[in-house]
Amino acid sequence: MRYALWSMVTLLAAAPAWSQPRGIVRDSNEIVPLSRIRMRDPCILPDDATQTYYMVGSGGNSVRMYASKDLKSWQGPRTIFRTPEDIWGDIRVVGIWAPEMHKYKGKYYLFLTFDTRHPFSEQWRNWLPRVTRGSQILVGDSPRGPFKPFQNRSTLPPDMMTLDGTLWVEDGVPYMVYCHEWVQIVNGSMQYVQLKDDLSETVGEPKTLFYAAEAPWSTMDKARGNNVTDGPWLYKGKTGKLYMIWASFRNGVYTEGIAISPSGKLAGPWMQQAEPLYTNDGGHGMLFTTFDGKLMMVLHSPNGREARPHIFEMEDTGETLKVVSEFTGETP
Repeated sequence: MRYALWSMVTLLAAAPAWSQPRGIVRDSNEIVPLSRIRMRDPCILPDDATQTYYMVGSGGNSVRMYASKDLKSWQGPRTIFRTPEDIWGDIRVVGIWAPEMHKYKGKYYLFLTFDTRHPFSEQWRNWLPRVTRGSQILVGDSPRGPFKPFQNRSTLPPDMMTLDGTLWVEDGVPYMVYCHEWVQIVNGSMQYVQLKDDLSETVGEPKTLFYAAEAPWSTMDKARGNNVTDGPWLYKGKTGKLYMIWASFRNGVYTEGIAISPSGKLAGPWMQQAEPLYTNDGGHGMLFTTFDGKLMMVLHSPNGREARPHIFEMEDTGETLKVVSEFTGETP
């Protein structure tokens, strides 16, 4: 969900337009090929009820969606949520990061990260501003909206800088898996917390799964000494292993890697695959299965204003996940 680390100071000081790629301006019913879409942090929901793929991604202070029947031609974008000025009361939200759409028990849910400029009382000298930033869940009856928040605050603890929340259901119990922001803790971590059955609130205390620096491929930013965690997504493999794809930086390049829980359980323990999954300046990936049963991954690349979705056919080898080929939607 980020640009390269060298630009983070600029991003935190700038207006929220930084997260809106060029080309996404206003709602449209135009049919466009995948290659023309400019979007960060793409997430694709295959909706069985409508036999339609819905793709959502970051777009300033709103969530924008494209719809497709075949992953080749996409209609949109359409705004399905626009941030109310008072959504967090007196704390002004300045941008939305990393939208995800999930279907759960007949309802549609948006998992959003709201960014603000509201400072925490505790700040560090010679460090980036530590501000209110958190993941929140919204609910709707249709993938096209409208979506409403359960409360006017982050779903997660407000004293934590959190982002990139995603849904995982294990043994019938829903959980949010998310990142604890490196700006607050230096070595970013992956955490999880149980949710109520309607996803409206958390249950119990968050628990840590792993830290970014545990992955051999995730390198420390030389200027600040931090490691980044971004964009977790979970997938239960054919042999029962639980995979998490997630993003960080490798020598300054945005990169997608894999963590594996051999037990198949969210609580782990988690092992980091030594070699990353994707190294071509892209990440914040997610996995989905097509209506004809193919495992796919979508991520954004390059990691800048020209970011666009790239879709890949994947293979579950039983030991790990591998990229087979890129799906372009074009005839060879």
